Amino acid sequence: MSEHYEIVLSCFLRSDVPESVLAACRWHLGMTSDYPEDLDEDEHPWPLFLTYPGSRLPGGDSAALRRSESMEDERGHPMWEVFARNYWVDDNLLMLDALLALVAPHIAVPGYGGYLRHEHDTEPTVFVFREGGYVQVPLVRVG
Repeated sequence: MSEHYEIVLSCFLRSDVPESVLAACRWHLGMTSDYPEDLDEDEHPWPLFLTYPGSRLPGGDSAALRRSESMEDERGHPMWEVFARNYWVDDNLLMLDALLALVAPHIAVPGYGGYLRHEHDTEPTVFVFREGGYVQVPLVRVG
C-alpha cells in the first residue's frame, strides 16, 4: 500500500532564469504536454505537479508559474513565481530531488521553498533554498 504526502513548492525564480528551466517547470506543472528537450528522462520521467479535480487535499491541488506583479530584481525586472500544492503517492518522492535541484540555482529569494508532509503527520519537513542548492529541514516545535 502506498503512502501519501502533501507537497508544496513555493519560490521566486530570478527574472533571467533560462528558458530550459522554465520549460521544465511548465511541463512539471501541467501547463504543457511537450516534454522539454533538455530534461533527463531518467530523473524526470513524468510531470510531478499535475492537478486533479478529485484531490484529497482540502482546497484541492494547485499549480502556477507566472511573472510576479510584486517582486522585481535589482534591475526592475519581474521575477517568476512558482507555486504548487499537490497530493502525492510516495513513488513521486524519488523525483522530488531532481526537481528541487533543477530550480535551486535559479532561486531569487533564498530561504523557505515549500514542504512535504506525510498525510498523517502534523509537522512538515521544510525545503530551504540557499547558495544554489537546498536542504530539507524537519520542523521542530519549541516549548
